[in-house]
Amino acid sequence: MSTLPTKQDAAAALGATGFDASTVRFGTDAYRLVYSTVDPEGRPTTASGLLVLPRSREHRRLRTVSFAHGTASYRPDAPSSMDKVGFVSSPAITYASAGFAAVAPDYLGLGAGPGLHPWMDVPSETTASVDMLRAARAFVPRTGRALGHDVLVTGFSQGASAAMGLAQSLQAGDDRWFRLKAVAPVSGAYDFRNAEMPALLNGSLDPKASVLYAAYLLVAYNRLHHLYDSPTEVFQAPYDGTIEALFDGSHSGRQLFAGTPNTIKALLTPRGFDMLRHPAGRLAAALQVADSTCAWTPRVPVRLYPAGADEQAANANTDRCKAALQSHGVSAAVVNLGTPEFEGSRHLGSNVAGTAAIVRWFSRLR
Repeated sequence: MSTLPTKQDAAAALGATGFDASTVRFGTDAYRLVYSTVDPEGRPTTASGLLVLPRSREHRRLRTVSFAHGTASYRPDAPSSMDKVGFVSSPAITYASAGFAAVAPDYLGLGAGPGLHPWMDVPSETTASVDMLRAARAFVPRTGRALGHDVLVTGFSQGASAAMGLAQSLQAGDDRWFRLKAVAPVSGAYDFRNAEMPALLNGSLDPKASVLYAAYLLVAYNRLHHLYDSPTEVFQAPYDGTIEALFDGSHSGRQLFAGTPNTIKALLTPRGFDMLRHPAGRLAAALQVADSTCAWTPRVPVRLYPAGADEQAANANTDRCKAALQSHGVSAAVVNLGTPEFEGSRHLGSNVAGTAAIVRWFSRLR
């Protein structure tokens, strides 16, 4: 991604993608970092991510914002793969142009990382995010600056759970340098089993999005947890012969849309329906891990940002996250973003509106 030399350049780039440019103070420099991390089994591997810095010498020690992106299956759709500013990279540009060091991990298997992406695997999202922060801290001194201790954590959609995982890790002291300052996830699927899955299956959410999320969950979790022996057990023909390859990182979103049916009923076999309606065994255990990201006691401010009538992330997810935090003695503020739209989607619109709200909140936290 090219440098945006002036604040006018940064503002124009954000405006072209539909993001709010009113908090821009500086131009930005963007870098792709490739770094060491571990895979879901703890084996050494590499991952990539986007680092964006403000073009300012006003502050030699920068506060860091970690932004975790939403669902992607196509390797080039990761933040660090963007040749120009787009929807995925605009949040990082927003935070950097406001004066923060912005760190956006690609996660495993996306961007320049090898292998397949383990979608909604919070443990590997967390390690990839922590190691991205470490890589950024090692790199930034080359620019004549340094990263301070404070990290403000945010993320959108899939990245909302990833953000909560990172926040827990930082508060637990998994890295000795960085310390958690605040958490602000947007439109997350925090309770996939009890909030998101029922809405996917009962038609409450966008039908095509429901097909893609159900397919991605089964394919990705089968790779990690062996849920089925053959795709014919859970996917109907002809999709049983093609669905796994569609999620190999080399197929674009357009190809995913063209290669999948328009309804859950046309996608899943009776066993596939039953597996998702009544998770058991390995699937239940995996979902328990994914659904535990709000079951902790943050010692920093927390704000949850949902959009009204979100067509992809059921609003019950935010309700359950707030209740889980409350049960741990934490009163998290819920900031309803209304019904913003981006290209006809309130879910995507919440990323735009949430970024605009969160950069202002983060800037007020000192």
